[in-house]
Amino acid sequence: MQTPENQRRRAFTAEYKADAVALCRTGGKSIGEIARDLDLVESVLRRWVKQTEVDAGQREGLTTAEREELARLRKENRVLRQERDILKRATVFFARETQ
Repeated sequence: MQTPENQRRRAFTAEYKADAVALCRTGGKSIGEIARDLDLVESVLRRWVKQTEVDAGQREGLTTAEREELARLRKENRVLRQERDILKRATVFFARETQ
């Protein structure tokens, strides 16, 4: 049995995801059956189908582009906060040195 330390997260291309979602839409099988056939976790395939529907405007939610922008902005915000904190500490340090 694999433990979390030695499990690797599998990465899938956008083409693979699109093909899997297309199978769900056109195939006569359930999402669970398709997931088993593709050796995927059913919840992952359901998430891909849902995200495809959001991107197509068929369902409410954040599109893939909006999710990417949100992640980029959160990262940028984190970096800016770190830089601000460093500058605050440097200001305090130099203020003490000049006294």
